[in-house]
Amino acid sequence: MRDLKLPDQRHPEKAHRPDNAQPKKPDWIRVKAPNSAGYRETRKILKTHRLATVCEEAGCPNVGECWSAGHATMMIMGEICTRGCTFCNVATGRPDALDAFEPGRVADAVRKLGLKHVVITSVDRDDLEDGGAEHFAMTIRAIRRHAPDTTIEILTPDFLKCPDSALEVVVRARPDVFNHNLETVPGLYPSVRPGARYFHSLRLLQRVKELDPAMFTKSGIMVGLGEDRQGVLQVMDDMRAADVDFLTVGQYLQPTPKHHKVDRFVTPDEFASYEKSAYGKGFLMVSATPLTRSSYHAGDDFTRLRAARLEKLGTA
Repeated sequence: MRDLKLPDQRHPEKAHRPDNAQPKKPDWIRVKAPNSAGYRETRKILKTHRLATVCEEAGCPNVGECWSAGHATMMIMGEICTRGCTFCNVATGRPDALDAFEPGRVADAVRKLGLKHVVITSVDRDDLEDGGAEHFAMTIRAIRRHAPDTTIEILTPDFLKCPDSALEVVVRARPDVFNHNLETVPGLYPSVRPGARYFHSLRLLQRVKELDPAMFTKSGIMVGLGEDRQGVLQVMDDMRAADVDFLTVGQYLQPTPKHHKVDRFVTPDEFASYEKSAYGKGFLMVSATPLTRSSYHAGDDFTRLRAARLEKLGTA
């Protein structure tokens, strides 16, 4: 796992940017520092297997709660991303070569943690011809062998510079949930997600459904970056047009002064309103709270997602 570094060392591509003041968090977004026995045991297993997690790399506020319960989101293909999104705390640079043994280590850690549901994500790997698609597929297959009762959710990059076959490789490996986050409204992409394209990401999610209509699809956005309510509602409509099943909406938290500023802290009442609107638009599952993240309570949400589909089919 990555040693802690100063912001300018960890994010040299952001060092030239002016500092953005980090506002004080409101009471509803404060969390306790992790220090439970369960947290320490999870960390030990991950360290022993030499695995990175987005929980640590992205500075997730829920790491204490999740690791205490033995839940962790594995981040494959290294700890260095080829993109420089202004919201993200993962380091940017030139990644190392892929580790062919990593899928087996991930699968063994999943088995030892006793996970009923696991989320696998990755850095962006624009340096690879397939964007790491085959590595995702190998990891899924390894988990199926070592932990056959575990359901698998993947949170993938956008495969922007890859042939169409890259996505097909991942879908053929049959994860239970295919997640790709849109992250924000399209008008903020140039400043928040400059290396990505909104409609490409939307089309990626749509193609997953075309390749496998039975596969659950999921996407998420952050709020508090400078978007307005109408923009968020339009993203919901775009996702539903792409037949996305599951929406997550969470508060953006600024990792360092060099990252994109927090425009405002969205209130819990506003999140509740977003959730109500999303269900009204036809999503099977919605998680919209200040602390919502893509993999937060993912196992419980997946159980409810399956139940919601069965209920919908029963009333069709």
